[in-house]
Amino acid sequence: MPPDFTLLQVVPELDTGGAEQTTIDIAQAVVRAGGKALVATRGGRMTARLESDGGRLAQMPVQTKNPLVMLGNAARLVDLIRREGVTVVHARSRAPAFSALWAAQATGTPFVATYHGVYNARSRLKRWYNAVMTRGDLVIANSDFTRDHVLSEHRLDRDKIVSIPRGVDLERFNPNWVTPERVEALRRAWNTPANPEVTTFLLAARLTRIKGHGTVIAAAAALKAQGRDAFRILMVGDDQGRSAYRAELASQIAAEGLEDQISLVGHCDDMPAAYLLADVAILPSIVPESFGRTAVEPQVMGRPVVASKLGGMTETVIPGETGWLAAPGDVEAWTHALGRAMEAGPVRLQAMGLVAANRARQLYSVDAMCAATLQAYEQVLGARS
Repeated sequence: MPPDFTLLQVVPELDTGGAEQTTIDIAQAVVRAGGKALVATRGGRMTARLESDGGRLAQMPVQTKNPLVMLGNAARLVDLIRREGVTVVHARSRAPAFSALWAAQATGTPFVATYHGVYNARSRLKRWYNAVMTRGDLVIANSDFTRDHVLSEHRLDRDKIVSIPRGVDLERFNPNWVTPERVEALRRAWNTPANPEVTTFLLAARLTRIKGHGTVIAAAAALKAQGRDAFRILMVGDDQGRSAYRAELASQIAAEGLEDQISLVGHCDDMPAAYLLADVAILPSIVPESFGRTAVEPQVMGRPVVASKLGGMTETVIPGETGWLAAPGDVEAWTHALGRAMEAGPVRLQAMGLVAANRARQLYSVDAMCAATLQAYEQVLGARS
């Protein structure tokens, strides 16, 4: 790292999600390398971890899409950049990227943006809005799928984009460090007693329609109608204020008579233990996941995955080896895939989990992601100088 290196990341919130987790990981890496790490954000439950890792919070309403507030944020960021001697500005979402880009241009600071998702553009205006992520010194794509999307959507020089897959913290997500007591605590909290005759699936995703909860409920109903009811599905995730959608899912579960098979358990702070409680992780997204962190974390923990056959998950899940892929939103395909996982049995699931863990640990470590990101910063600074 250059002397006195200071990174400013700009992200709407530090609550939950892949972009937020990556923000924390990179901040920690910069601090460990001897630099300073600032995060401009509205705040959130992950703020405590940022600060415990040595990062600093610059609280401001960067989540807004109000043009006047965005201009105010740009002024605040200009002041922060000058006061703290920021070396690189790194934006992780479109709305705050406008403020961050304006501030970086006003201060002559290198600007990097990460494409964390595949943004749809049905109009010229929306394409212009999305393109703010490509107007700096370098674009980081969180998968090859995302990189290809960016290149097809925007007139961008290939030298200005680099693919850096998201990373998983191999220390935190290490089955050897998870005590039986942690797993048992979740079993009690979620009323999920251990039973080798029952296949436990875990769906870790915020409660939003695009994550495909409804597809899984319909597939579970189809399995039960076939007399195959030896399964349990734990839907782990915060509704983030979408109480109506949570109520809709609860009604669908009740209408199908699946109260004994499916539970909405809410937010979980101990995901390593949650993955060990399950036999199989599932990710039934109905729109492309640019990477799909919750398809990789369980593999690191030795659990095979059933995921939608689209987006970045086609890179991280190997059908028949580390899990299964099913057509997104296709109830019949998901019924078949969940049934195959149930039929595999404990021995084969364990063998697949071992293959998954070895592959994921080689390809998707947080250390590799952080090293590649710091190298990208060096690349940008070298080009500027």
